[in-house]
Amino acid sequence: MEFEKGAKLYSYKIQREEGEDVLYVNYQGAEFVPNLADSPEVMERTIDALIENPNVSRIVFVQQKNYSYGFEATSLLLEIAQFYLLLMKQEKILSQKKLVSNLTDLFSQRYNELFSFLYLLKRDPLAAYFELKRILFQARAVLEKADEPMRFDFQNYVGLLEKILELFEKTKIVEKSKELLKKENFRGRDIYYSLFKPDIIPNFTFTRLVSALPEDAEILDQYKIMQGDSDISSVTILKKPGESKLIYHLSPPENSIPEEYDSLLNMAREVLIQHQPKAEEFTDTERIRQVFFNIARDLLQDLSQNQGINLDYSDLNKLSAILVRHTIGFGLIEVLLQDKNLQDIVLNAPISQNNIFIRHQKHGECVTNIIPSVEDGSSWAAKFRVISGRPLDEANPILDTQFAIDSINSRIAVIQRPLSPDGIAYAIRRHREEPWTLPLFVENKMINPFAAGLLSFLIDGSRTLLVAGTRSSGKTSLLGSLLLEIVPKHRIIVIEDSLELPVDALRKLSYNIQRMKVRSALLKSDAEVSADDGIRTSLRLGDSCLIIGEVRSVEAKALYEAMRIGALANVVAGTIHGADPYGVFDRVVNDLEVPATSFKATDIIVVCNPIKTPDGLHFERRVLQITEVRKHWKEDPSQEAGFVDLMKYNVEKDELEPTDALINGDSEVIKEIASRVKGWAGNWDAIYDNILLRAKIQKELVDVSRKTKNPKILEAEFNSLSNYMFHEISDEVTQEIGIPLSKEVFPRWKKWLDEEVKKRG
Repeated sequence: MEFEKGAKLYSYKIQREEGEDVLYVNYQGAEFVPNLADSPEVMERTIDALIENPNVSRIVFVQQKNYSYGFEATSLLLEIAQFYLLLMKQEKILSQKKLVSNLTDLFSQRYNELFSFLYLLKRDPLAAYFELKRILFQARAVLEKADEPMRFDFQNYVGLLEKILELFEKTKIVEKSKELLKKENFRGRDIYYSLFKPDIIPNFTFTRLVSALPEDAEILDQYKIMQGDSDISSVTILKKPGESKLIYHLSPPENSIPEEYDSLLNMAREVLIQHQPKAEEFTDTERIRQVFFNIARDLLQDLSQNQGINLDYSDLNKLSAILVRHTIGFGLIEVLLQDKNLQDIVLNAPISQNNIFIRHQKHGECVTNIIPSVEDGSSWAAKFRVISGRPLDEANPILDTQFAIDSINSRIAVIQRPLSPDGIAYAIRRHREEPWTLPLFVENKMINPFAAGLLSFLIDGSRTLLVAGTRSSGKTSLLGSLLLEIVPKHRIIVIEDSLELPVDALRKLSYNIQRMKVRSALLKSDAEVSADDGIRTSLRLGDSCLIIGEVRSVEAKALYEAMRIGALANVVAGTIHGADPYGVFDRVVNDLEVPATSFKATDIIVVCNPIKTPDGLHFERRVLQITEVRKHWKEDPSQEAGFVDLMKYNVEKDELEPTDALINGDSEVIKEIASRVKGWAGNWDAIYDNILLRAKIQKELVDVSRKTKNPKILEAEFNSLSNYMFHEISDEVTQEIGIPLSKEVFPRWKKWLDEEVKKRG
């Protein structure tokens, strides 16, 4: 919201925004920063506007920065405005009839007393409250000594004052002030700083940010978010008594820069928005952002020189980065995405009335101090629509796409009317910059070393595998980590409707990998290739491992057709929604209409789901089952012993344990793998030894990372190198003695590890 040039100082407008009336008051050109707590004049002016506009639910003072007071603060003043109207219009407390009964010579004195009270009421309600109590005290003192007919007159006057006081004491501002005064003594207008805290919004953006830390909150954590050398934000995690959700308090650089920098950014924004990129240019976001950054830097340098403002190199870069994200970018969403601790960002409709929520890797669900605007929500949706090339309108109210900025990738889900009757809403899943690895999952206790060893063995054995779980269970991340267990000499084809798997990272690690982007199951348009056509096309691209980002719809039939006819001789894996093996069977057979006999092409189901902590407030991601699917059943695998758990989660120990079936060698899938390997066929001890060897290697990587305090040992680059050395050494030992025994392989691999870690410092 901006006022036209030349708009009268202190003039105001009412603007309707997503179901609420917002009062905008013009303070551009004022020689002071407008503040309800500071200024009696600002408070009086605001209450006068509220008397005329009783439906307002938010107040914004417009200056170089906009100062926004939310519903709670606004309601305090609205109540005073209504109280003032009640006294003046309904009670008519300044009328002679109300003020005197028979002592008409006291009218002037009482009129002046209550006129003074009413004058104070709009400028300083709490001072007015104490003034009213003083007037009442004096009137009662006179009443105690008064004789008739004076007594009758003062009884009526005291009754009037008591009625006013009774009404006044029921207002929220008085009730809240009494509570605050019990805790602390305030002087002057100091108490208003606790009652009226504005969200400060720079004029170059529309997003509101609660800048002050909440009172009575305990600080649990603090850290910095780095975006280059100068663009640094601060994060404070707080807990308020009696509230289960923690507070994620963000302090970005745009909300702490000097007023003169705000003015520069506002002028620069006015110029830049006249030169917005064309729709087709948004598809190359990295290039267009760099172009705009250079333009912004030159523009800010020119404007600062014209305004006589000295900007050093660091400040110039910081302001340029701020300007880019608030013009062609995505505002504070970009800052949140830079936080490596965040997993999900949620904006609920109507977004102008709701704080952004986030899921923190360490602290779980948190509410932020950020409230986007209608303008922001609409602008971001338009940009996502252009970037994705997919529609978002009433006929297509769902947009599922991805967004990349710098090295950060995220999945974006946008919904709008009519699906979301309150307007646009967002769900953003932030992907880790580097792929998850099995050692990283061991470190984070999602799996244990033995489970990691078993999964590695199954991938090497070219099995068909589905990773199941609920949303946010970590199934896509786990599938991504399994890609790193594929020997790089094998070609991998990845089919996704949203680009979530770490294909680019694997490509940088020299994996032979091809990605295919297909149409979302939620999309009605024919502009993209369907998932089932994508799967059939992949079969013409040669012998490859096939990875499906998520099995959602009719592509399941094509996938199982390919698996059944043996067209794929390598790993086939994907994710699917399901809480347990039977849930996966039910979804594939009953929901996706794959024949039950075709489902037998599934070898392994890995189930991962969030586990609630004992306090009930947090969730930990865990793999709960590794289950093989046997082939003898006819109609229902759960009724005909078609599901056999190889590992099962022990809630008391908080880890997976191998079942008797696995320990005793009762696994048809693993025996099938062994039957193709010389020296393993019929030799369960040798097979189990190899699984234990892989587990031992996973554990050693985690132990060495902890011991050396070097987390990079757990990352994809080192993990890929470690896997390569494991296979090289295993092949070397096999050439020597026939099978890759642990007692021969592990010491050689350990020697390599120690030398490599030492070399890397």
